[in-house]
Amino acid sequence: MDVANGKNYGPNVVCLIADELLAFEFGIAYEVFGLPRPEFEDDWYQFGCAAVQPGTIRSSGGLPVYVERGLESLETADLIIIPGWPDIDSPVGRSVIDAVQRAHLRGARIASLCSGVIVLAEAGLLDNGKATTHWRFIDSIARRFPLVEFDPDVLYVDRGSILTAAGSAAGMDLCIHIVRRDFGVKRANVVARRLIMPPHREGGQSQFIPQPVPKAYEATRIGAVVEHMRQHLGESHPIEVLAQLAGMSLRTFQRRFEALTGLAPSAWLMRERLRVACELLEHTTEHGLEEIASLSGFGSLPTMRHHFRKTLKTSPRDYRRVFQGATSSQRTPSKEVGQLGAHRWPRSSTSLPEVHGIS
Repeated sequence: MDVANGKNYGPNVVCLIADELLAFEFGIAYEVFGLPRPEFEDDWYQFGCAAVQPGTIRSSGGLPVYVERGLESLETADLIIIPGWPDIDSPVGRSVIDAVQRAHLRGARIASLCSGVIVLAEAGLLDNGKATTHWRFIDSIARRFPLVEFDPDVLYVDRGSILTAAGSAAGMDLCIHIVRRDFGVKRANVVARRLIMPPHREGGQSQFIPQPVPKAYEATRIGAVVEHMRQHLGESHPIEVLAQLAGMSLRTFQRRFEALTGLAPSAWLMRERLRVACELLEHTTEHGLEEIASLSGFGSLPTMRHHFRKTLKTSPRDYRRVFQGATSSQRTPSKEVGQLGAHRWPRSSTSLPEVHGIS
């Protein structure tokens, strides 16, 4: 409480920014924590910025931004947001690492959005636990920090005092999650509604990773095999039959197929079925879920549902709702719900760490 004017204030949020500021991620942090919200009266976040080097800094798009305060602002922060970092391949400055480590030791929460995870990683605050960042950065960052378990499938990870979000838009999911922790579901829903976004998204960032497709294969013997598999997605395609169709020995076929597509034939076939199913779910409303399961080669809705859960961390119905809107999923006949059938493949209160985007 501010004794002078009798106002109540919530957590003190400080956004840590550097030169070449990533404006979108900063905008997320300000929109959620810094925007005045008179509907909540006085009980809301305090918001400020801390620059690595105070003064005028550049932001993406060439916009100059003036930041008055420096790293000393982190000393009184309850929550530090690192809204993306301009260069994940260059070392983070020692002064930044020291300031972040001191804040963590005194109990401040620290959340990274997208590439901001590099600051937490270099400070050693992610060691021996889960974290996430944008799927494009996972491999290169994971090699540099082998003590961190990076999860490429989730939208964000909550380890209590350390929180990490995946790509840029997933930062909004994490920030809404923080509001939900601090002020409850009702206020989080109000903020989400103002942002025109769902209070909680199903699925994970694996839904947005491009499906692997074969490189230029048309001139190879394997091209005919790939096309045959595409034209007969519902068949089992034993590898011995595929090798015979390509006119190769089993070992040679396996080696060349994986070199060309990056996947074993069975894995490629499953990804192709998923790709076709996703396209149908995204772009059509006339097909019900059972029909899409048949058209994409899964054979049954339970089998398709199983592989959506396993690979995309969501259900076909939720995938359609996210990419088309709720109205199309409402057209799906009710008989398609709950039919468990026979699977051809094998098929919680929150505890820390939380990983989100998995349904």
